Amino acid sequence: MTPPLPPALLVCALAMVPALQAVDYPREIRPLLRDRCSSCHGPLKQKGDLRLDAGSLIPRESHREILTRILSHDEDERMPPEGARLSAEQVALLRDWLAEGAPFPQDEVVARAPAEHWSFQPLSPGPVPRSPHAHPVDAFLFGNGAAPPRAPDTSLLRRAHLDLTGLPPTLEEQRRFEQTPDLGTVIDHLLTRPEYGERWARHWLDVVRYADSNGYERDAAKPFVWRYRDYVIESLNRDKPYDRFVLEQIAGDELDDASVETHVATGFLRLGHWDDEPADPQTDRYDQLDDIVSTTGQAFLGLTIGCARCHDHKFEPLTTRDYYSLVSIFEPLERPRKGRTELPVMVDGTEVYAWREPSAPPPLSTILIRGSATRRGEPVTPAVPVILASRQPDFPAPGRPGTGRRLGLARWIADEHNPLTARVIVNRVWQQHFGEGLVTTANDFGLMGAPPARPGLLDWLAAWFMQDARWSLKELHRLLLTSRAWQTVKTGDSPIRYRRLEAEAIRDSMLAASGQLNPKRFGPAFRPSIPAAAIEANTDKTSVWSPSAEPEASRRSVYAFIKRGLVIPMFETLDLADTVSSCPQRQVTTVAPQALTLFNGDFANAQATHFAARLRREAGPEPEQQITMAWRLALCRTPSEGEAARMKAFLAGESLEQLCRVILNLNEFVYPE
Repeated sequence: MTPPLPPALLVCALAMVPALQAVDYPREIRPLLRDRCSSCHGPLKQKGDLRLDAGSLIPRESHREILTRILSHDEDERMPPEGARLSAEQVALLRDWLAEGAPFPQDEVVARAPAEHWSFQPLSPGPVPRSPHAHPVDAFLFGNGAAPPRAPDTSLLRRAHLDLTGLPPTLEEQRRFEQTPDLGTVIDHLLTRPEYGERWARHWLDVVRYADSNGYERDAAKPFVWRYRDYVIESLNRDKPYDRFVLEQIAGDELDDASVETHVATGFLRLGHWDDEPADPQTDRYDQLDDIVSTTGQAFLGLTIGCARCHDHKFEPLTTRDYYSLVSIFEPLERPRKGRTELPVMVDGTEVYAWREPSAPPPLSTILIRGSATRRGEPVTPAVPVILASRQPDFPAPGRPGTGRRLGLARWIADEHNPLTARVIVNRVWQQHFGEGLVTTANDFGLMGAPPARPGLLDWLAAWFMQDARWSLKELHRLLLTSRAWQTVKTGDSPIRYRRLEAEAIRDSMLAASGQLNPKRFGPAFRPSIPAAAIEANTDKTSVWSPSAEPEASRRSVYAFIKRGLVIPMFETLDLADTVSSCPQRQVTTVAPQALTLFNGDFANAQATHFAARLRREAGPEPEQQITMAWRLALCRTPSEGEAARMKAFLAGESLEQLCRVILNLNEFVYPE
């Protein structure tokens, strides 16, 4: 075998190779520098005091050294040090670009130092812009320009009901609105209804990876986990201030006024999937702690902290020490169990699904080298990421019943001076109402996340939420829904980005239209019917439940049993959230099984049958009245002359049940507009 040329000779050899056509820096060089160089020579760290993530930062005297190191066969010298070598084409591109003098656009944007990143800065809410629009949101969005046209009243009524309660307005609610079309009054009323908490709890449950079972092979049910789901619903309905909501979920058992309710709130920490017989118990223990740290970081701070478990974060100013300092906050927790069986915690006699923190001295916490549970490094103590704190928060002295570590973290997260907490939650609420967040990466406000589309509006909303609304989510809903921005008709310049309704809202709307919706609230989950084909495909058929009877199974979908190993097929087909990790926003796919589920599925056909029976019962035998009522119940409007004529012609050859099935499959039924 011919020995490889020394790097210096390779550089000379490359210089003799004919140059490629002119190098396109933005398209060919900048992405190459970003993907293969910036993790070691970027804004986070600069090995050898060399920064390579932008052309303007590369000194001319380093050009030859860069090529030499790229071509080196010495594993201690070559760049990049990890992963595949650069291809011959990539090396040639860099060679030609460096030979040209490494030109770059004069207006090239250079990433700031991490400490200067927008989301790490204190809130800087400016005044509401001067504008003819009286509503502050409209003033920010439209300035001195005209707003898009307002949607029709009937459309706004349905949209408000679906946004706030996940259910269409009843016939009586439609009639009242026709007599007094006051949308503000409707919004106020909807925010007082218990259905509001059921609707918005589902959004939060997505973020905190809620499910009723553990996952893994045996996928056992989590005992009394439904109490946490009910806690979220009740907290939202009572408009619990969001800062208190945060405190209770992270450290409810450590509060001075701790109660059964606040203990239930800490179920947040235990919602993750759990292996009841891990192959490596020690590694599994740190997997569980990683789940807590990662979800806490994403849910409350919008940061991907979990990526620093094995090494300093490649793209964010988060170190391995930062990560394990957070792990040490949760390390005193113990999972109550007896063998493979999870146990609840007893609090004043009702059973609670939560961790237990004994009063014994906490374990010694250390960095785990490369994330390995058997390779312990330097000791760490409780702390929050250095990039986010000019000084560390006060961690209470240990005492009964716990160490107070989680309380120190929770107070820091919920403090109004934390630059992230309010920004993250107002963005989540905006995302649900407008279809897309002001920051489109709702779980990632870090350097690799999307910048805010309207930074001034985001900071104004966050400051207003904390100071004027006093952390009230209901006040935030009221502010957004009374804006012209939310009330616009869907046009190219509208801030609304309509998305298909979630699986739960589609199912609940079917039940509402058919008259079968059971309003029963709270308590253990009901078991929906599972198609035989899905059961047959399940690895453990004995763990599949017998379905609940129809009245119980007709409750709102938020009360359905979510089994990680066997997701309800209708929910899975219609893009149920991932239950293993935090889900910032549901996917919206368009695949053939969705049409088959909504048109041929057992549930859809059963509701079409109930819907038809309701129409015969309440509208009478005349097709015209049946069609009109069907349209009002399902779509909250009367049919046009053309629609009514087509439906009447359809009924001439088909049954009322088939007509109802068609209506429940209209695009308009599964979209809020």
